[in-house]
Amino acid sequence: PLRKPISQSSMADWASKNLNMHTQGIFRRRISLSNMLSWNGGSIKKPMLITSNRTIKKEACEMFKLVQSYMGDRQTRMDRNHVALVTVTKCWSVQGLRDELYIQLIRQTTDNMCYRSLAWGWELMAISLAFFSPSPKFQSYLEGYIYRHLDSDEKVAQRIKELVDLKNKKNSKSRKKRKQNTEDEGLPISTYAKYCYRKLQKVAVTGGKKGLRKPTVEEITHARNAILTPSLFGSSLEEIMLRQQDMYPGNKLPWVQTQLSQQVLALGGEQTEGIFRIPGDIDEVNALKLQVDQWRIPSSLSDPNVPASLLKLWYRELEEPVIPQQFYKECISNYENPDAAVAVVQLLPELNRLVLCYLIHFLQIFAQPSNVGRTKMDVNNLAMVMAPNCLRCQSDDPRVIFENTRKEMSFLRMLIVHLDTSFVKGLL
Repeated sequence: PLRKPISQSSMADWASKNLNMHTQGIFRRRISLSNMLSWNGGSIKKPMLITSNRTIKKEACEMFKLVQSYMGDRQTRMDRNHVALVTVTKCWSVQGLRDELYIQLIRQTTDNMCYRSLAWGWELMAISLAFFSPSPKFQSYLEGYIYRHLDSDEKVAQRIKELVDLKNKKNSKSRKKRKQNTEDEGLPISTYAKYCYRKLQKVAVTGGKKGLRKPTVEEITHARNAILTPSLFGSSLEEIMLRQQDMYPGNKLPWVQTQLSQQVLALGGEQTEGIFRIPGDIDEVNALKLQVDQWRIPSSLSDPNVPASLLKLWYRELEEPVIPQQFYKECISNYENPDAAVAVVQLLPELNRLVLCYLIHFLQIFAQPSNVGRTKMDVNNLAMVMAPNCLRCQSDDPRVIFENTRKEMSFLRMLIVHLDTSFVKGLL
């Protein structure tokens, strides 16, 4: 379900307040708003967004050239992966450049006559959204722009045709025609837009790439591939099961869930103090995530906190939580009643029920007294670290969130103590 974002008139209003209006010609006439936001083959002399920061003023103009290089509108010696890497790293390191990049991409994908360039512009936007979100101030503008392209393919083709015809009329005397680039190169724009729309809403919540290690070429490639093959992280359970159908047709459970859980145990996680509470090294977790997304578990893992952190992340990032939203009320109203809590589990859709029972079975291993002595993670601690990854409170009211957090923990504790998960043992 997509939220309807802000209207075009409020977008125009936002642009008129925040755009750093450019001038042209010897009389330095101000360029109109629509020209400021239309594809430009030349360079820019100052940032598109108003800023007083000198670094950003300088970097923005360089970045515009990178955007043009990535889109194939400017010649460069670098390959496109490298151009994307330099661009993304600049913005990942300097927060103030992020909105500038997104507005530059909006500009270069508006009234762009070359389909290939247009598709590459959208591709760069999709890649960027894997690393950082726009500022809250700019988010609704970007969201509105993407939203207007969700079912835009005919309009896009029509607009390119109009622009090309117009240009040919102008040029008919000199007969110099730019090679017509209406042949389809790249995916339909709506495919990029739908991906960007979902990605924007997720990254606005999760905040993009964390850690100290700069983005890598592998991560760029991975972000590009994710446009067509969705990641195992941040997708729905159904999507994940559909994706693994070819590789593990017999599996009843997500491969990523069972593999990471088994890794935690294989590395002695049930004897590790603070397991699930102490985070694994963030850069190692990121690296493992890339591997897992290619259906690989490296043999070099040694710290159980790394797969444990990634496992928590996988549950937390599911598009819909393990316990779907429509059962939320039922859970928190039965947080003190073991029978009712167990009964809720039986109501869940089959896939969610299996995934949840597997998780509870896994946590029950850690809850055994012989392990608690080592991990210092008793049932209460386990419920505390895992509840936010299974249940999502929809309220914005801090008091409600605070009150519900306690109930979510208590509900999960009921399941760890009372749910019979013996049937899970043979499941894969």
